[in-house]
Amino acid sequence: MGNCGTREESAVIAHAQVTGPNKTGEKKHRSMSDLSDPSSTPRFVGMEEDSRNNVGLYTDVIAFTLYELETITKSFRSDYILGEGGFGTVYKGYIDENVRVGLKSLPVAVKVLNKEGLQGHREWLTEVNFLGQLRHPNLVKLIGYCCEDDHRLLVYEFMFRGSLENHLFRKAVSPLSWSTRMMIALGAAKGLAFLHNAERPVIYRDFKTSNILLDSGGIQCRTEQVHQLVHWASGLVKALDPTGGKGGRIMAWGHDYTAKLSDFGLAKAGPQGDETHVSTRVMGTYGYAAPEYVMTGHLTARSDVYSFGVVLLELLTGRRSVDKTRPGKEQNLVDWARPKLNDKKKLLQIIDPRLENQYSMRAAQKACSLAYYCLSQNPKARPLMSDVVETLEPLQSSGDAMNEISSAASSLPVSTFRSKHAVQFPTRGLAEYPIRQRFPGNISAAAGCRSPNPNCSPSGPAPCRVR
Repeated sequence: MGNCGTREESAVIAHAQVTGPNKTGEKKHRSMSDLSDPSSTPRFVGMEEDSRNNVGLYTDVIAFTLYELETITKSFRSDYILGEGGFGTVYKGYIDENVRVGLKSLPVAVKVLNKEGLQGHREWLTEVNFLGQLRHPNLVKLIGYCCEDDHRLLVYEFMFRGSLENHLFRKAVSPLSWSTRMMIALGAAKGLAFLHNAERPVIYRDFKTSNILLDSGGIQCRTEQVHQLVHWASGLVKALDPTGGKGGRIMAWGHDYTAKLSDFGLAKAGPQGDETHVSTRVMGTYGYAAPEYVMTGHLTARSDVYSFGVVLLELLTGRRSVDKTRPGKEQNLVDWARPKLNDKKKLLQIIDPRLENQYSMRAAQKACSLAYYCLSQNPKARPLMSDVVETLEPLQSSGDAMNEISSAASSLPVSTFRSKHAVQFPTRGLAEYPIRQRFPGNISAAAGCRSPNPNCSPSGPAPCRVR
């Protein structure tokens, strides 16, 4: 692995269950023609299913050689670049038995540390530490790493759909449907809840849309009927809109989006025992960081909850957390939108117009109430991420899916349904899923405290666990 032998790294590598290069440690030189070519389009088209099957076989973190990673990225060729960030540049690659005997076929993303960047060796080590030990369906999987001389690289599973930021804010991309947005919010919430509830809690510290990656792995539905409904709904627009989408925007449905948290370079181990917070240098992204953390440097799990509230607000509005191109009062999303979240009449003003009213009003109110609490100035008034998960789960129900479809269908001309090609709604056998009212529809700043928590002030905002 080269010169990478500090005591701290040795401990991390031991925990991460690292698989070494080979028994002899020798590099196996090959010609380029012997190796997989990830730039070849057929290698990536239609391989999502194989990828999902094979990624589960990588249970140990692999110590790659620099030569191996140079090989799979064609010496880090510019046309292999997937993106760039504070850590460095990310390249696409493809590993299989041609790279090393025993490796299963898998597309990967290779992140190369920028030696002159703001994030350095410590952030690289943090990622190896946390992702080498933590495994969850809503966390990006660390396949391996490389540490040779002053080279620091990380190898992740490849996420076929890219970042949430691209899907949410790029104008050229079809707008995400309401069901897709709620599914992504739930997946991301589960990832954060897992980190917060770990044996040694982890505070993510950099939760934002660009760090939420989307896979094309299918989501298991609650019932076979709902699964059939989603597939049927995907063809609804084609059947009911003879203009081929010109009469209305075709939205991306949520049965094929799995949200996963990536980039753990700023993650911190949470407080333990009697500790109430972790004191640390303020880092993160402007517009997402919790106000108390920015002011004091005191970091808690509730800091992540605030950041989640910002992302949820972005999902609801289709706006960026900070947008200098908008009028002055609308540039900061939280300042502009939060006062409207607990007003049933005004919340309709902030919902993304690209959704074209294709959502359940009841679900929208619940999601807005949840965002309102997550964005509370008082950290103790914010819900736990486990509560956030419980609140979002009912919003994935078949009832809300039917409301979306009914809304979409009601906006079409009556003549469409008179066509001989009209589609029958498969409502038979669809069970109603009970939605529990966890947050009141109209929220008061002086909401009563129902929590036994002695630290909760009865005159202050609502407690963290809202029922």
